[in-house]
Amino acid sequence: MDDGKPTGPQAKWWSRPTARRADHPEPAGGPAPANAPEQEEPAAVPAASDQASAPASPSDAAAPADEPEGQAVPRPRTPGQPLHEPDEYSTPPYGGPGPWAPAPPVQRPTPALGTVVPPGAGGPPPQYPATNGAGIPAPAPPSAPAPAPHPAPGDGHTPPHAQPAGAFAAPQPGPADAYAPPPAQPQPHANAQQPAHPAPGHQHQQTQWLQYDPWGAPGQPFTRPGPPEGAEPGRKKKRRGGAFVGVLLLALVASGIGGGVGAYIERNGGLTTVELPQAGRDNGDRAPDSVAGIAASALPSVVTLHVSGTAESGTGTGFVLDGQGHILTNNHVVAPAGSSGDITVTFSTGETASAELVGKDSGYDLAVVRVRGVSGLKPLPLGNSDNVRVGDPVVAIGAPFDLSNTVTSGIISAKQRPITAGGEKGDGSDVSYVDALQTDAPINPGNSGGPLVDSRAHVIGINSAIRAADSGGGPESGGQSGSIGLGFAIPINQGKRVAEELISTGKATHPVIGVTLDMKYTGDGAKVGTKEAEGGPAVAKDGPADKAGIKSGDVITQVEGQRVHSGEELIVKIRAHRPGDDLDLKLTRGGEERTVTLKLGSASGT
Repeated sequence: MDDGKPTGPQAKWWSRPTARRADHPEPAGGPAPANAPEQEEPAAVPAASDQASAPASPSDAAAPADEPEGQAVPRPRTPGQPLHEPDEYSTPPYGGPGPWAPAPPVQRPTPALGTVVPPGAGGPPPQYPATNGAGIPAPAPPSAPAPAPHPAPGDGHTPPHAQPAGAFAAPQPGPADAYAPPPAQPQPHANAQQPAHPAPGHQHQQTQWLQYDPWGAPGQPFTRPGPPEGAEPGRKKKRRGGAFVGVLLLALVASGIGGGVGAYIERNGGLTTVELPQAGRDNGDRAPDSVAGIAASALPSVVTLHVSGTAESGTGTGFVLDGQGHILTNNHVVAPAGSSGDITVTFSTGETASAELVGKDSGYDLAVVRVRGVSGLKPLPLGNSDNVRVGDPVVAIGAPFDLSNTVTSGIISAKQRPITAGGEKGDGSDVSYVDALQTDAPINPGNSGGPLVDSRAHVIGINSAIRAADSGGGPESGGQSGSIGLGFAIPINQGKRVAEELISTGKATHPVIGVTLDMKYTGDGAKVGTKEAEGGPAVAKDGPADKAGIKSGDVITQVEGQRVHSGEELIVKIRAHRPGDDLDLKLTRGGEERTVTLKLGSASGT
């Protein structure tokens, strides 16, 4: 039976009806028989028809006596009658179609009671009355009355609900369906067949019921259409590639920043600035008897000498004696200049001036030079070497290895150390005999001629020699060994006398006793020789020794109560005094000791 079913092509299981293809027309007489092969063409979507031309319910329409050929007309049904006649093949009732039964139209959600349907969203009414979920028809909203029927124009024999071929006709609810929702104007499908001439006065509305979403915003589609096939994968791939490039750039930037921060931390010790506590600046004042105070007082009077001659050159130290520009230094410092060399003096301020030789004496190893045209000179005060005691603190100032203004400190480690220096000529004319002050203040080559000052910054000695280690040559052998804590300075008392003579006469005098000593004697004491170097007597006639009764072969053992062990020591002890001084000597003659007193004579130095 076709009661209640629209005529037209069969729809496949749960497939949405689509437009029928023109090349497969529907055979006349309605649906295909049961044993006919199933058609693969999709059914057409019900076309929009003027529902106003249909009666209020299927029961109000009577089928005409003769039906037009090729057109199916729905027949009225009794209310409560099943939609299907019993099926000899046991086809399930409507709602579970069998293999030969057409699928029902797609049921769209019915708005709940009281839901306001947006304007323009009305669609075809459902085939069956809306229910409340328990099978009881739901009452229709009072604001949406059923539209009034409109007679269909055209042939008077046209049955009600006449639909174009190939389309489903949506039945209208009858009086029994009083609670059905009001019908709305359907929107034609894109592929549905439309009447060529719609009924007069009827307005077609394009429905959006198929896209209606009762939970969405009005006018929005039920589902959002996806991108065209094949477009989305490409876009994802492009996004994936862009994301990979972005991650790579981010990694490069992060590594660069990290490397820069690491280098900065490594160079600066951290990201924060470290500030350690520190004492403030003071006024620079020091106690006058401290090393710093002594150095500050003495340095302006100390100079550095650069000497150059035809054969050699050297560097030494000196200090200012007076305001006329006289400077005291060692003889071996200025010796390289000879008689025509250059001597340059550099002051502690860095200023330089040319100097000239005033006088020198090899026996005392002292010399005086003078600078002219220099003002503001500060003489260094002279002390008294006789007042020095072993253990007194001292400061040595000089230019060791041409490092000017070098200050070292120590103590007086011994007094009256007889030392000899020089002797490079071989005839003994350049040998120096010094009754020296010994100090452990570091003295090195370049310190020669510099001052050795006491705690009051007074000069007590002139740094002249050092004792080198046995494995290295010292000044006696012409070596350049460094300090081992054995430095020697000419006492300032002797230096003062010699400097005065050199400034006054250009020469210095030596005290003598008028004897010739046997320098090869190995016994204890100084032995008077048998004859002089030129063959004359060893004791000068009418000399100081002759007048005191000293004879050839006597051995002198003490001078002024101090033991002497060699001829060099006797010379050192004698030169520690001035000419004209009286000396007490103790000697041995034939195993007997004798004491004699004599007055020192004078001899010109070289």
